[in-house]
Amino acid sequence: MIRLIMWIALIMATIWFFKRLVRGTVSRAKSQPPELAAAPMVRCAQCGVHVPQDRALSSGQQWYCSEPHRLQGPATRER
Repeated sequence: MIRLIMWIALIMATIWFFKRLVRGTVSRAKSQPPELAAAPMVRCAQCGVHVPQDRALSSGQQWYCSEPHRLQGPATRER
């Protein structure tokens, strides 16, 4: 009985190893999608939230996250 269990365990281990070996080579062969370039982030001069530069509003050298913050202007930093 022990011999039968050992043979079954050996066969199962061989099948598992073979499947893992085959699956590993197939997944490596697939090409990875190219990474998307990250958009540059800017900080809102009023509230300090970081937003993508293409969605931010600029006024001079300052960047803002929304129109109300642009109208308020840069915040005074007292810390």
